[in-house]
Amino acid sequence: MVKQWLIALVLVALAAGGAFSWQHFAPEEAESARTERPASKVNAISPSMEMVRDSVNAVGNLRALDQVELTTEVSGRVVEMNLDSGKRVSRGQLLLRLDDRQARADLQVAEATLADARRQLERAQRLQNNNSISQAQVDELRTAMDVADAQRESARTRLDNHRIEAPFEGVIGLSDISLGTYLGSGTSVTTLDSTDRMELGFSIPERFLGQIQVGQMVRGSSPAYPDDGFQGQLVELGTRVNELSRTLPVRAVIDNPDGKLRPGQFMSANLTLREREALVIPEQAVMIRGSDKYVFIAEDGVARRMSVSLGSRSPGWVEVSDGLSREDKVIITGQDRLSSGDRVDVVDDDKAIPDNRFATSRES
Repeated sequence: MVKQWLIALVLVALAAGGAFSWQHFAPEEAESARTERPASKVNAISPSMEMVRDSVNAVGNLRALDQVELTTEVSGRVVEMNLDSGKRVSRGQLLLRLDDRQARADLQVAEATLADARRQLERAQRLQNNNSISQAQVDELRTAMDVADAQRESARTRLDNHRIEAPFEGVIGLSDISLGTYLGSGTSVTTLDSTDRMELGFSIPERFLGQIQVGQMVRGSSPAYPDDGFQGQLVELGTRVNELSRTLPVRAVIDNPDGKLRPGQFMSANLTLREREALVIPEQAVMIRGSDKYVFIAEDGVARRMSVSLGSRSPGWVEVSDGLSREDKVIITGQDRLSSGDRVDVVDDDKAIPDNRFATSRES
């Protein structure tokens, strides 16, 4: 029994000694393990100065700068036409002609009547020099000539109304007219659109009113042509803010040299508010915890956490408005495993850095 008690006391003493030893030496061993932790291999890049754009995005619809629906002004049968859909025509080019034989005959009669009235007036004026005719008779003949001249102009206008010519250079729309078709007055023949440049109408949130002005650059994109970009500029500002949407309607003119864009088409617009030179870094370097935005920089082989203020963004890049200088080495890989004070080993890796440069700007 005594022997069992002695064994129990020895075991208790050993357990107490082990606990005491762990409490005194474990922190030192942990500190030693942390100190001896190998440096993390990371990639780093220095911030660069790039041209950045503050802009606002919107969506709108395209319309032709000049567009018209062509209709007949008189009745008649189609005897000549040039209405190939999609064909570009020049200003003044004949598009359609109705049977104008009667109109031509009426013009000839009017011209003959005018010529006779002019001869009678000239004869009367010669007789007046010899006092063989009164002034009243001369005036009456002059009035008759003026009436004949007006009738000739009226006949010429009726003849011209049998022709439909392009009022401006543009592209012909669809038409169902055929040669020989009899058309009544006011019949729609086709449409004509000027498409070298297109008008894009969209709206800007009122908070940007102090930053927009005529002449600013507009970049357009269309889902119909995802690989193409279209350039233009702001040309008109609305005078009233929409009370429901709190936006201002504006208009831009978009270049369309290849004729890809069509009236009525949907288009996304990016309006440049201002351009400036600013400090930018790869967006992958930025860490976000709640409202805190920060990066790690490599300084003398040690990672340092730096809070930053961000500005405009583009795919892969972000503007840093405060918190960094051009001399800092910003860690862009492995930073999610770092704490401030950790040792780092900066290595070169071209694939770790985005290829694209800062090109676009913040979203509205």
